[in-house]
Amino acid sequence: MAKVLRVHRHALGLSQEAFAERVGLSKNYIGNLERGEYEPSVSALASIAQEFNLKASGLLLEAGY
Repeated sequence: MAKVLRVHRHALGLSQEAFAERVGLSKNYIGNLERGEYEPSVSALASIAQEFNLKASGLLLEAGY
């Protein structure tokens, strides 16, 4: 999941801080997700997927789940 999140965020041209603000999460949480230290909660996954114009299920499939 970490690499997929990072790739999509970079494709949007956003810093972790700017992306976190857009999805209503903390910069630290986004950083932890991108380093693979955490897996996103269901609500965080939904917010992140929406920002990428994807369904949460599509994001999970792309990450290999």
